[in-house]
Parts: sequence; structure tokens; C-alpha cells
Amino acid sequence: MIMPAEVQVTKASDLEAQRAGRDSAMIRQGAVIGRSDKMCASILIAKARCSSAVHHHGEQETIIYASSGKGVLVTNPNEDPNNLQRHELSAGDFAFVPPWTEHQEINETDEDVVWVLIRSGPEPVVVYLTGWGGSEAKADS
Repeated sequence: MIMPAEVQVTKASDLEAQRAGRDSAMIRQGAVIGRSDKMCASILIAKARCSSAVHHHGEQETIIYASSGKGVLVTNPNEDPNNLQRHELSAGDFAFVPPWTEHQEINETDEDVVWVLIRSGPEPVVVYLTGWGGSEAKADS
């Protein structure tokens, strides 16, 4: 178990891009990673008119806080690609994404969307899929 001896602060100026590649217009910045065995936090910046790949977060639960902009969270709660659910999130809104739930983040606007992501694990787990109901996509090399 990870037990920090004191409060730890991550300054905005210290945030670094966590991953690039598959979702190059989706910038993920690790904020609190590996400091707790029960949760982690990151920032998602969705550039104008972009979308993430369809993915899930394995066993991790996810809470999304919409910090700025207007974004869309599309989910596939019944594993039926013909019955997707669309959730619009504006600044101040929260969303809860259960484990294994296929979803996609979309920015349909001309402005950046910024979401704070809290997950129930020490590090973020992202499993990219080949599409809705698809198999696990090959990792970026």
C-alpha cells in the first residue's frame, strides 16, 4: 500500500502529457499518478472538433468533472452498438463511468474541452477497442 507521509501537490506547470499517439488531439496529463493505491487523477484536454477512440477503463470506475468547454460522452451501456447513449457535459457537470463501460469522448465545438478524470486505481487504465463492441485494439508502437 502506498502511504505518503505528507500532502503532495502537483502544480499546473508540472503536468506532463501522459500519452500521445492513438488520440493525438486528446491530450492526457497525469496529475496524481502512483501516489495512492486506490485512486488517480488526470486531465483530459480535447482539442477542437476531435474524438477519442472507443475504449474502456477495465476494472476502474471513473468520475469525470467537466472543467471547461462543452463535450460529449458517448456510452454503450448495454453493449449494443445500435443503442448508444449520448451525454452532453458542460462546465461544472459530473459523470460516473462504471467499470468496463465502452465510451468515447467527443468535442464537437471550436474550443478546447477540459475534463478532470478521477479513477479507482493507482494509474489510469485505458483499453482501446476496434469499435463499439469490438475487440481490444493493438497498442501503439
